[in-house]
Amino acid sequence: MNTNSTTGRTDPGLTIGHLAKAAGVNVETVRYYQRIGLIREPLKPAQGYRRYPASLAETIRFVKRAQELGFSLNEITDLLSLNARNCDEARAIAEHKHAVIQQRIDDLNAIQRELSRLINACRKNGSGQEQCAIIATLSKTTEFNPES
Repeated sequence: MNTNSTTGRTDPGLTIGHLAKAAGVNVETVRYYQRIGLIREPLKPAQGYRRYPASLAETIRFVKRAQELGFSLNEITDLLSLNARNCDEARAIAEHKHAVIQQRIDDLNAIQRELSRLINACRKNGSGQEQCAIIATLSKTTEFNPES
């Protein structure tokens, strides 16, 4: 049981099901976060169910929002270890993620350009007189390099 710092009352905490519902995830997500050490599992009392502090729902929502922005669970662990005043460290993590995402976007744009080139080559060969550019390219033993 936890004591609410505002009211001074004892907070019995939430069962895992209520915690999951409050955080907007399923119970298996909470269990997975426990297994990987992202959140701590409370001790099981001699009788009854484990009780989780209600504030843990906000932590789980933080994790989900960070995942939506593309952060890995390892990066989220790093972010959770920071306090609200470690803006420089949080910004460094976010800047690194931004650079990684930009590189992915650049790679995807290069792939898109190559596919467009192959599709156009295939359209020009509408009569089927030459080998299909798409099949010929996919049959090559060299790998596509999006940076070339």
